[in-house]
Formats: sequence, structure tokens, C-alpha cells
Amino acid sequence: MYKATIFVTLKESVLDPQGVAVKGTLHTMGYTEVSDVRIGKRLEVSLEAANQEEAEVAVTAMCQKLFSNPVIENFRFDLEEV
Repeated sequence: MYKATIFVTLKESVLDPQGVAVKGTLHTMGYTEVSDVRIGKRLEVSLEAANQEEAEVAVTAMCQKLFSNPVIENFRFDLEEV
């Protein structure tokens, strides 16, 4: 059994309106030292696989097909055997 922790973020070239709104709120709250905020997603997936390589292939496919939009998002993941 493997556990994948997946992080999906907008590409640097893509405007993040949610991040801009959070940055504005932080400034309003007095945290004027904050220069940028980017919002992303964190997912945890448990899966059965024969080995780590098979798990990596499966998680990569999941990210490319479902969890991220490759046009505007990047993904990375950490994989651990549990």
C-alpha cells in the first residue's frame, strides 16, 4: 500500500485571483510584508501497487487525467509506502 500526497498549483504565468484576494485581505489585516499569495490544492490518495515505480506511474496518470489541468496547473507528489 502506498500513500501519495499530491500538490497542484497554478503555473506562474497564470493569474491567481483567489491568491490576489487573500493578499489584499492580509494587507487589510496589517500583514503588509506579504508580497504574493498563490492558492493550490493538496490531495491524499492511498493505493495498492506492486512496487514504488508502479505507484508513481499510476499517480502521475491520475494527476494528468483528473487532478490537474495541464494547460494552467503544475503538480508534484510525495510517495510513501504505508
